[in-house]
Amino acid sequence: MISKSEREQIIALMKREVVPAIGCTEPIAVALCTAKATEALGCTPEHINVYLSANILKNAMGVGIPGTGMIGLPIAIALGALIGKSEYGLEVLKDCTPEVVEKGKEMIARPQCINIALKDDIEEKLYIEVTCTNGNNVATAIISGGHTNFVYLCRNGEVQLDKRTGTTSAEDEETVDLTLRKVFDFATTAPIDEIRFILEAKNLNKAAAEQSLKGCYGHGLGRMLCTNKNEEKIMGNNTFTHILSYTSAACDARMAGAMIPVMSNSGSGNQGISATLPVVIFAEDTHATEEQLIRALTLSHLTAIYIKQSLGKLSALCGCVVAATGSSCGITYLMGGSYAQVMYAVQNMIATLTGMICDGAKPSCALKVTSGVSTAVMSAIMAMDQKCVTAVEGIIEENVNRSIRNLTLIGSKGMNETDKMVLDIMTHKHCD
Repeated sequence: MISKSEREQIIALMKREVVPAIGCTEPIAVALCTAKATEALGCTPEHINVYLSANILKNAMGVGIPGTGMIGLPIAIALGALIGKSEYGLEVLKDCTPEVVEKGKEMIARPQCINIALKDDIEEKLYIEVTCTNGNNVATAIISGGHTNFVYLCRNGEVQLDKRTGTTSAEDEETVDLTLRKVFDFATTAPIDEIRFILEAKNLNKAAAEQSLKGCYGHGLGRMLCTNKNEEKIMGNNTFTHILSYTSAACDARMAGAMIPVMSNSGSGNQGISATLPVVIFAEDTHATEEQLIRALTLSHLTAIYIKQSLGKLSALCGCVVAATGSSCGITYLMGGSYAQVMYAVQNMIATLTGMICDGAKPSCALKVTSGVSTAVMSAIMAMDQKCVTAVEGIIEENVNRSIRNLTLIGSKGMNETDKMVLDIMTHKHCD
């Protein structure tokens, strides 16, 4: 049994990791850091110098910035300085207007106004450092370890915050020791009113998908899957295609820079979408009760949080692997699965998707999300049929928590050289 104090810790963890976000999290976090430095400066900066870890740079290069119709970091940084409010967190740019976008374009056009560079002398994969100057005034803000985790703030040599060395971040201090069994027990036994807040993930992410299906965003994968008669002949009109359509549609809109909020998971909107919508659509199509949906969503999101604890906020491993593993657990639960069958679903997912690389946030992430969700459904079906990849196969072990650890070791350590190669390729493309 999970004690009341431990239950309260898990709820606090979920509320910290499952939060609303507008736009791709990495450029939004850079805008957030810029907003904080600008607030400390006390006026609009004349020059902004930004230093980023490779993983932040990779995930911010090819994604749309909400409300701008533009791609990439410069406009995100400009808007962070012009209208960003750090109190908004990952919704820092929600006050964006067309007039402000024009001012942002003017800022970008000014020589040496915004400079972006790789911070190559750090081990932390999530690192953002922004220095803003105006005349003789200088302010610096640093985010590290989490998309909203400020560790340093200084104005004109006066340090207002410094958690860079000698202390752990607030996020680290509040980490809860999870296992898959504990995740399952919490999701299936916690008082329903204490976890009802997870329905906000359903509300936000389903609304994002529905808005996307009415428009034309990114590669339009979600819309194509539900409106193209040729695809319907191939894929059919069923729960499986409904799941793929809604999940990819929300991702289409988010990666295209639509001003649509989504509920994120562990700092990623795509992970929040992938942990939410497959479970929601399956629940609706199978007429699950509200309590079943709440518990399934809790299981899905908390499983993703558990895996991310050892994988890290950013890695070479595509986040859809993590989030789709969560949704596979939630779908298995909705199918009537026991803990053993949920465990089988996780083993099946790890055996299938481990090694899918992250090559940055971009419109084609919808394709990867769809791949992960497809595997989530198949893994759940296998699990309900008592089929599970065994410990003699690949990286799977008898203990599911060790299998998860093998997955995260590959993503956090084994794929580091792959990560460097991916970034090198992305930054040295040639147009023939």
